Amino acid sequence: MNKVQLIRKGCLTLAGLLFSASIWAHGGAAGTDTDQCKFELEPTHWIHYTAYQPSAYPAEEFCGNLPGTNTLTQLVFDYQDMKYRNMLVEFEVTKEPEGKQVFFLASAKHKKGSVNLELPNGVAEPGQYLIHITLVPDPADKEAGSSTQRLDVHMGFKAGGGPSVSKNNLLLYAFFAFAGLYVLYLSSAGFKRQIDGIIGKIKA
Repeated sequence: MNKVQLIRKGCLTLAGLLFSASIWAHGGAAGTDTDQCKFELEPTHWIHYTAYQPSAYPAEEFCGNLPGTNTLTQLVFDYQDMKYRNMLVEFEVTKEPEGKQVFFLASAKHKKGSVNLELPNGVAEPGQYLIHITLVPDPADKEAGSSTQRLDVHMGFKAGGGPSVSKNNLLLYAFFAFAGLYVLYLSSAGFKRQIDGIIGKIKA
């Protein structure tokens, strides 16, 4: 394999990594087992969670760290199990450690399997927060003899502190940096000689 083929292969590899990371970020099958943005309501039964701050960071998705405060924040929950669409589910966000409620959505059935909690002004102060998701027994089911129990699960997130560089962005920056070096390698005889010299030393 010559040097040009080697560099091309490197670019293709980085492109593949970038594509894979994009799939993981959206909860694709390739990242299901390692996805940390999810609630296990019951063993092997999940709700996927993604946070957005579209006014301040329109191209970003968040999970455990939300960089902004006092900005539009959307918490989106997607049911990965169809059965939850027919169950009463309650959502709450509290400021910790004091447990102060900053958002509450009363129990309801979400037939579409997706819930978008919109906090127009986000959270007012930086710090730790908890998202609570509660399965609430349905009175109609109880009358029918169902034994569904009230069940609460929660996930913490940190707000404030400004933006951080995500894994996706790191891969994106690396890809464009590598692509830029490749173009420079092809267009600059001096730079090409330097790279060829480095590769020659590595081979030696």
